[in-house]
Amino acid sequence: MKIYQALLLLGVLFSTTLFAQKNDPVLITIGDEDITRSEFTAVYKKNNVDGDVMDKKSVAEYLDLYIKFKLKVKEAEALGMDTVQSFIKELSGYREQLAQPYLIDEETNKYLIQEAYERKKEDMRASHILLKVNKNASPKDTLQKYNEIMAIRDRIIAGEDFGAVAAEVSEDPSVRDRDVRGRIIPGNNGDLGYFTVFDMVYPFENAAYNTKEGEISMPVRTDFGYHILKVERRQPAMGKVQVAHILLKYEGEKTTAQKEELQKKINEIYDEIKEGKSFEDAAAEYSEDPGSAPKGGVLPWFGSNRMIPEFIDVVTTLKEKGNLSEPFETSFGWHIVKLIDTKPIGTFEEEKDDIKNRLARSDRSNKSTESLVKKVLNEYGFQEYKTEKSHAYQAIDSTIFTGKMKIDNIARFQKPIFKIGDKKVSQKDFLEYVLKKQERANPTALTAYVDEFYKGFVEQEAIAYEDSQLENKYPEFRLLMQEYRDGILLFDLMDKKIWSYAIKDTAGLQQYYDEHKANYMWKERADATIFSFTNDGAVKKAQKMAKKGASVEEILNEVNAGSALILTTDSDKWEKGSNDILNLLKWEEGVSKAVDYKGKTVFVNIYKFIPPTQKELSECRGLVISDYQKQLEEEWVKELQEKYPVKVNERILNSVE
Repeated sequence: MKIYQALLLLGVLFSTTLFAQKNDPVLITIGDEDITRSEFTAVYKKNNVDGDVMDKKSVAEYLDLYIKFKLKVKEAEALGMDTVQSFIKELSGYREQLAQPYLIDEETNKYLIQEAYERKKEDMRASHILLKVNKNASPKDTLQKYNEIMAIRDRIIAGEDFGAVAAEVSEDPSVRDRDVRGRIIPGNNGDLGYFTVFDMVYPFENAAYNTKEGEISMPVRTDFGYHILKVERRQPAMGKVQVAHILLKYEGEKTTAQKEELQKKINEIYDEIKEGKSFEDAAAEYSEDPGSAPKGGVLPWFGSNRMIPEFIDVVTTLKEKGNLSEPFETSFGWHIVKLIDTKPIGTFEEEKDDIKNRLARSDRSNKSTESLVKKVLNEYGFQEYKTEKSHAYQAIDSTIFTGKMKIDNIARFQKPIFKIGDKKVSQKDFLEYVLKKQERANPTALTAYVDEFYKGFVEQEAIAYEDSQLENKYPEFRLLMQEYRDGILLFDLMDKKIWSYAIKDTAGLQQYYDEHKANYMWKERADATIFSFTNDGAVKKAQKMAKKGASVEEILNEVNAGSALILTTDSDKWEKGSNDILNLLKWEEGVSKAVDYKGKTVFVNIYKFIPPTQKELSECRGLVISDYQKQLEEEWVKELQEKYPVKVNERILNSVE
């Protein structure tokens, strides 16, 4: 990305304080722009990251760099480069990235990250009963469902079996047997198996982690409806594990005879392993899991939420690598499991970044947003205009549930619906938001449905207002944006005036080379070949051939007759000191002794020495371009100094500390 290229190529980026402090004298004037002592001092200290003590020499050197930088930025502004659409778009993209950390409630975020880590250390097994409720249901319908779920809870508290009641009343389809593409999937009676943090929606997760083992939760509302939970088990997190297993599957309807047959067979397999048969061979021979059997029964790494709970219960009893379970039954059949490896939960520092990323993608990130919005509305003052809000609501009808609602003459809705800080937001803004966000939905209470849109719109506008205030509110953000702005301008202008120009200006480059040829000379060089061997037995033979005048090709053909990997060669002309292998040997003509270099045996044949000669432009083009760019920049800076006269107040400069 350009800004980072500018950082690397220029070595420094400067920032400018936008508001001079009282009694802050002008240090530099560039054209019509005044730069104060505090501005320069702040920039100097920021870029001297080692914290070196200021001395007059270093300040003077940095001042020179700073003035050149400001001259170039000033020229970019004079050329209107800061108004070009591509520049505005690029800077806007950087700003969006840089603003993100400021548009969350950091305190809430830290709490959520720590909470998630603590929960990650525990695996939960819970059952639930669900009564579906539309998230935009009317208060009357919501209360009715709440009373129903409370009545169900009372039945269980009174002694009825949770699973039996779940199978009777729960509206979660997984609770009862169901046909999936011709296969009967047994109902789970509400048992969700094991899960941990981020596996469930946040309100459900909260209810689970705040309920003791064996207890029944109070009703909890999610977007799906009302739930009650029974926490079956809480245990230390398994983390990730890898196991191998042998499976004998139930086929069709499970009968007593089939169960006894599979149990007898799995016990026989278990006995064979105990008597010395390798688990891998047994899995390949007997396992009926087609995915893992050819791999010795090895399954991919998994966490507690990826397997049925009966399987997890057994795996968690295996404590050491290589431990073998006794045969056990699940709804799929009979298994034997061998523990291969484990990855326990890491430390907070090890897990923090992953948790932070998952948090940003989960529904709990809404907590941070809600907290930020509340702070913004309190800080800047939120004033709602209820009459105007009501009129805007009246423009929305039930066709919104089709996702195709239209509002005729929307331009007439110009009155403010609310105010944040000094910004008034109109009815039209809200209605356009609704039209853009509408989608097909099941009809429900219209006012409650529109309330959700309104809540989302207020959040959007509050965050947008906070975003608009970042430069005023956070000096470090303002300075960082100034750095990015000036850095992009500087890169674009330098590329146009110096870097790309010097490469394309072939005539100017040739003229520069002709005028400075003396700077581009070869030192004495050795015309030589380096011979590198992977087999020491061939070295003496190759040296003997080289001394007799055999060509490189002849030596290669002879030595590599059996394998092309024994000998490699490198022929070139090298200046003294430019090659590590030549540096190990005497600088003299002929075949050298053999030496070890990075695990290979090498020797060199120096055919002759070439005295110092002039380099052709093609041989030093990169170096010439670099020098030509420096000259162009020096000439350009002189032009800019004439265009924008520079004045430095030496008395103020001497007071910089």
